[in-house]
Amino acid sequence: MKLIEAQTFDMERALYGSRDLHLKNCAFDGPADGESALKESSNIKVENTFCNLRYPFWHDHMLQIADSEMTELCRAALWYSDHIEITGTKMYGIKALRECSDIRIDNCDIVSPEFGWSVKNITMTDTKAESEYFMMRSENLRFSNVEFKGKYSFQYIKNAVFENCVFDTKDAFWHGENITVKDSVVKGEYLAWYSDGLTLINCRIIGTQPFCYCRNLRLVNCEMIDTDLCFEKSEVDAEIITPVISIKNPAAGCIRVPSVGEIIMDDENAKGQIITTEPKEKKGEQKICCCA
Repeated sequence: MKLIEAQTFDMERALYGSRDLHLKNCAFDGPADGESALKESSNIKVENTFCNLRYPFWHDHMLQIADSEMTELCRAALWYSDHIEITGTKMYGIKALRECSDIRIDNCDIVSPEFGWSVKNITMTDTKAESEYFMMRSENLRFSNVEFKGKYSFQYIKNAVFENCVFDTKDAFWHGENITVKDSVVKGEYLAWYSDGLTLINCRIIGTQPFCYCRNLRLVNCEMIDTDLCFEKSEVDAEIITPVISIKNPAAGCIRVPSVGEIIMDDENAKGQIITTEPKEKKGEQKICCCA
């Protein structure tokens, strides 16, 4: 690799079409305000570099970014690129990572509205993120130890596994397909409406009106805190270990729960079963509502 060290670039397409390049302690910044610094490049390593201009990494192949910073002015930093590894980096520009594939993100700090749209094959670990419409329409996601805060996350995603994560969000997983969430906390309103094939295992779910209009929904050993009007019109198999405020018109399946404050079954098409478990001193189960 050719090493370029301690230089500043501000011209339009400053390093366009580069190959086998290692940038170290550099900056994309300056009065010329040029865009697309490394567009159409391949086998690029960027280390301890300051990115303050727009569209630096478009149509790139084999890109490593380490210990660097993309500022708020670094808009749409990565589009149409593949085989990307980003570590120890601040990603603060809007619309980063779109239409990209084969990505690994580790130990990063992300503050980026509309982050990660239409991405395929992404692994994210030990990272904090703030965004709106985070990871929309992406496929093949694997997240571990990720903390997320924002609205409308993971909508229309397919084929995802989330482990040991904390999500403080609203309208998460809408229309999502084939998603597994393990050992995680998911806080927010209107969780996972219209999803198909969502499984939550050993999770804590917090917030109003979760899991409505779902298909193939499964909860295993989950807590539900401050949750009301749950499971409306959903096909669900749930094992819940905390009381629930209210359950409304589950379409099909079985919900096992210690107790329910209110059961609303005012739709003739609601055929779901709700079973409450008795205290330990009383053995067995008591069927609260069973619509066959």
